[in-house]
Amino acid sequence: MESKVSRRLKQPLAKEVIQHIFLPRLNREFFANYELLNQINLAHLVMLDEQRILDKEASKRLAGALLKMQQDGPNAVELDPAREEAYFNYEAHLMKLVGEDLGGRLHTARSRNDMGATIDRIRARGFVLRIGTALADVADAALSRAGEFADYVMPGYTHMQAAQPITYGYYLSALVDAWSRDIERLLHVLDTADGAPLGACALAGTSFPIDRVSTSQMLGFNYPLANSLDGVASRDFALELSATLSILMITCSRMVQDFYIWSTPEFGYLSFPDSVASTSSIMPQKKNPVVLEFLRGKTGHLIGLTSAAFTTVKSTHFTHSGDSSRESTRTCWESCEEALKALELMKLLVLDVEPNRERMVSRAAEDFSTVTDLADLLVRKANTSFRDAHHIIGAVVRNTLDQGLSATHITSSMINAVASEQLKRAIDLNEDEVLECLDPVRNVAARRSYGGPAPSLVSARLEVQKAKLLKQRQVIAATSKRLRDAENLLKSRVESLVSADEQASV
Repeated sequence: MESKVSRRLKQPLAKEVIQHIFLPRLNREFFANYELLNQINLAHLVMLDEQRILDKEASKRLAGALLKMQQDGPNAVELDPAREEAYFNYEAHLMKLVGEDLGGRLHTARSRNDMGATIDRIRARGFVLRIGTALADVADAALSRAGEFADYVMPGYTHMQAAQPITYGYYLSALVDAWSRDIERLLHVLDTADGAPLGACALAGTSFPIDRVSTSQMLGFNYPLANSLDGVASRDFALELSATLSILMITCSRMVQDFYIWSTPEFGYLSFPDSVASTSSIMPQKKNPVVLEFLRGKTGHLIGLTSAAFTTVKSTHFTHSGDSSRESTRTCWESCEEALKALELMKLLVLDVEPNRERMVSRAAEDFSTVTDLADLLVRKANTSFRDAHHIIGAVVRNTLDQGLSATHITSSMINAVASEQLKRAIDLNEDEVLECLDPVRNVAARRSYGGPAPSLVSARLEVQKAKLLKQRQVIAATSKRLRDAENLLKSRVESLVSADEQASV
């Protein structure tokens, strides 16, 4: 008994090879890629007909069979892993409909290599549009909430220690800037994936007079890739997409980590509805942050998938091979699916979390995050260098802590005494000025330097961010329209083929 797909192979596939390689691959790829196979086959057939590589009658019969397969769907195809993989199973069913000779003619001037590369690019493109839209939805939700809470003052942190007051709206706006860069990276993947490999064949093109521009247009690509070897060898668009998703999820995970601790009773800044929590099987008081923990764990999952893809490709030759082209991309598709789920949960968190205004502002007043303004006050009013002012206020903080007091107990006399000792001259700060510096609301409002957290600046920045996000959505919408136009172009050209003289019958 010979191989079911080639007389070059004198033995059938070993059952272990079928079980561990081709059956899992067939189950994984056939249903996911079936409609893409239909589109590629139809575009290739139209081109073969227009270039007179196939005669009109053969083209019409093949078109009718392909349309029937498209209508019947993948479940109509009897799958046999001994045929190795998706395309040979697809082709075998086509041959049942039109005969082996005619069915085999469709594969003129192409290879599974360029077909697989084309499928991967179309698949990546579709995921980018969906993920970009989902991330834009998260960013829009954050912008809406940032507008609500632009004046909700809270401590800002560095090294997980109280640093300077900010607002919750300012925090969300910062996340939107990071997500905006993630969207830009996704849009760059669109550009990277926008060249069509179809027509590259195995790696060296073909001697048939094919029209690669035509097939590119019908499949929604802006141009055919210029080098056939690069067309089948490169999956850098998938690596770029995987890396982008890891970066995106890292930003999300960092927000989640902040929410995780800010929602504890010890902080008490944020609260979540019960609908995004779980409980304990033994401790009746528990309300566990299940969504937050899931997202942190999922970020590690995506980073692992990305690492697996890079590691798989790194030692392959620059041409087509199973590991560089297939094993390297399967992790990308899993990452895409997981990222879409994660972004749904991220949007839910951003919209449902509720900040505790009183708790946040009271902590900002008590935890010494306002005292940088006292150092600045010494620079402005007492003619000190900032380094001297830093030493003076540091000593004041130390003395206050030693007395078991909070920042609200700092007075002008305490600062004047330490400053006079340090500078060897009399210092006389006004009490009202000190109190104004220690007031976290006034403290934040005074920070009007470009990029600062003053509520007026945050509100203005939100409008800029909304405008940028709208432009990014417009790019996604324009790409989606281009793809719909390409689908319509392919459909109309197929219809023209099958109805040229009379309706083909199968």
